Amino acid sequence: MGAGQAVTVFGAYGHTGQFVVAELRRRGFVPVLAGRDEVKLKALAASHPGLEVRPASVDDPESLDRALAGAAAVVNSAGPFATTAAPVIEAALRAGIPYVDVAAEIEANADTFAHFADRVRDAGAVVVPAMAFFGGLGDLLATAAMGDWTAADEAHVAYALSGWQPTDGTRAAGAVSRQRRGGARVVYRNGRLDYRNDEATMLQWPFPEPLGSRTVIGEFTMADVVTIPSHLRIPDVRTHMTAEAARDVTAPDTSTPAAVDEHGRSAQTFLVDVVVRSGGAERRAVARGQDIYAITAPLAVEAVHRILTGQTRTVGVVSAGEIFDAADFLRALSSHLSVELPL
Repeated sequence: MGAGQAVTVFGAYGHTGQFVVAELRRRGFVPVLAGRDEVKLKALAASHPGLEVRPASVDDPESLDRALAGAAAVVNSAGPFATTAAPVIEAALRAGIPYVDVAAEIEANADTFAHFADRVRDAGAVVVPAMAFFGGLGDLLATAAMGDWTAADEAHVAYALSGWQPTDGTRAAGAVSRQRRGGARVVYRNGRLDYRNDEATMLQWPFPEPLGSRTVIGEFTMADVVTIPSHLRIPDVRTHMTAEAARDVTAPDTSTPAAVDEHGRSAQTFLVDVVVRSGGAERRAVARGQDIYAITAPLAVEAVHRILTGQTRTVGVVSAGEIFDAADFLRALSSHLSVELPL
């Protein structure tokens, strides 16, 4: 458990940030509420008496240093991460503490690996990007599915969402990514990211029963195309999304998530089906749960816990499957996720 250790949450008042704050408290940590909007921070603090508020801006390094002072780690939940990741990582390096973020932005995650790998490794520090539903969970499942394989030909991460009510942060991050790509779509083929202007194809994906075959948008590319190949020898990584959920997230009038339980979760359910193939062999790992934003909190907080208690395999800029024991990590989330892994 957290044993009273302080963990700064940058973007604490955001939709996902509030889940992270609640999960940190549940695990015995003391969240420090940080972010750009002091009014929103104080409003959040009113529902969490005793927590400290530290306004900070990515344009003001000294404010970030104050926000991280005395903390054991920082969780960045403030997007767009194309803007926030680098300044908060720099502050974490100055403070000498581990950094975890929940970025789903493909380019932002790729930038973190590209720009910070050498410095973070040389400092013996830890930076874990995309420790979230998109990026982290798929990577953990793919790593667990690989098992004793040292390489595979391809990996598929298929998402079945009952619906997708995007947060304002999701829409903002998506707009930034589209602008950076010039409207192109991105895929991961032949060991590299490739930008294309053709239309993604529709296909049928055989989800485990009782869901069964569903229409998905093939190569509806998510952050898994950065995290998985960052450490697994798989030259072809594809992610797919059920067509209904894809339409929801791109429609301009889809509502934001609505809480239906005491934990603030929406009614949305998800199934993540990961298949890795090598030659004629195939291995599969599956996760089921509720609310893609809410599940990000236990993923990120479990990561913080394991880093601070030395349950890690390496240092540097690393994805979840590389730094943690993937199967053990997933089983530790049994109260949040139902997981089926290869024997």
